[in-house]
Amino acid sequence: MAEIRIDYEVCTSCGVCAEVCPYGAIEMVDDKPKVDLNKCTFCGTCERECPVEAIKIEGKEEEAPAEDLSQYKGVMVFLEPRRDGSIAHVSYELIGKGRELAQKLGVELSGVYVGAPGKEDIVKDVFPYGCSKVYYVSGEVFSPYRTYPYGKAVSEVIKKFKPEIVLFGATTLGRDLAGRVATILETGLTADCTELDIDPERKLLLQTRPAFGGNIMATIECPNTRPQMATVRPKVFPFPEKVNGAEGEIVKVDIQVSEDEVDTKVVEFIEAKSEVNLQEADIIVSGGRGLGKPENLKWVRELAEILGGAVGASRAIVDAGWIPYEHQVGQTGKTVRPKLYIACGISGAIQHQAGMKTSEFIIAINKDPEAPIFNIADFGVVGDVNVILPKLIDELKRRLGK
Repeated sequence: MAEIRIDYEVCTSCGVCAEVCPYGAIEMVDDKPKVDLNKCTFCGTCERECPVEAIKIEGKEEEAPAEDLSQYKGVMVFLEPRRDGSIAHVSYELIGKGRELAQKLGVELSGVYVGAPGKEDIVKDVFPYGCSKVYYVSGEVFSPYRTYPYGKAVSEVIKKFKPEIVLFGATTLGRDLAGRVATILETGLTADCTELDIDPERKLLLQTRPAFGGNIMATIECPNTRPQMATVRPKVFPFPEKVNGAEGEIVKVDIQVSEDEVDTKVVEFIEAKSEVNLQEADIIVSGGRGLGKPENLKWVRELAEILGGAVGASRAIVDAGWIPYEHQVGQTGKTVRPKLYIACGISGAIQHQAGMKTSEFIIAINKDPEAPIFNIADFGVVGDVNVILPKLIDELKRRLGK
């Protein structure tokens, strides 16, 4: 059992150990460091940083020899099955990005598909988009999705074929599965990435995502374990171009999971009823706190109706109860990629930008000329949104004959 010992005759009461302890386990009491063993993890930070070597940790377990990471090659995308067995759109988006990463590394792009038997024709559809190989695991136990069988299947495929990078969609299914696989493989996982790239010198995956409530963008690396794993929200990356005639290889992998091993059973599916499908909309008109009061959302709704678009919202007015959560765009809402995004009275904080900045064309209306939304807008209007929107609606009605 590990123990931490402090030689108070050597200790100079400098307080460095208390400052550097990442778990707050050391406090200075009467100018002497005291360790709270309920918080201490024996990580060794205090031992390394003590300037007079007064701290010693004894009885730590020997570290296992480092794994040879050079045996891991290639980029793999989890091909997420829908209930009918078809592959989710986010998987194609990840194939497009995965192909780019694979080209930078000079390696192969593959996919892994887990599902019911007889889905080979569905799997072949990914080849024209950049996948050269798909590892195919099938069995009745894999339909519908459950965490245990999928976790075992995907982790076994990764162990056998050793990709250096594995990407999942940040969907309900993808988030559940990625966490399970990362735990089984004892590797890192970065969730809800907004950008992925390769360090040209070290060949590491650079995983960028909002941190500290979206106030900064953090780039995360996983240098010591493999594979490097990340989840990415739908619509963050564009749908890749199709190359007609491209072919690939389906590699069937036999992974046995018996029903007796699985401790969950799907009793019934209840479809969530929603008229809002922001992620499929070509045009989105979103309202924010600049509208002033909930009644002024009528302008946003009317403009969306005239343009044949969907109604979005910032987190501020969702939290205020002006509009249901299903309309929310941003880091904690939906990530969208419409052809046209109109931001009405939205300041454009980084949390909101994370959900819409990849829109093809952005129009911003805000009375604050310094609003961050103008930094990413293709066209900006400085003015009172409650004055501009009614005039815009009237002009569109005139021109469109509505």
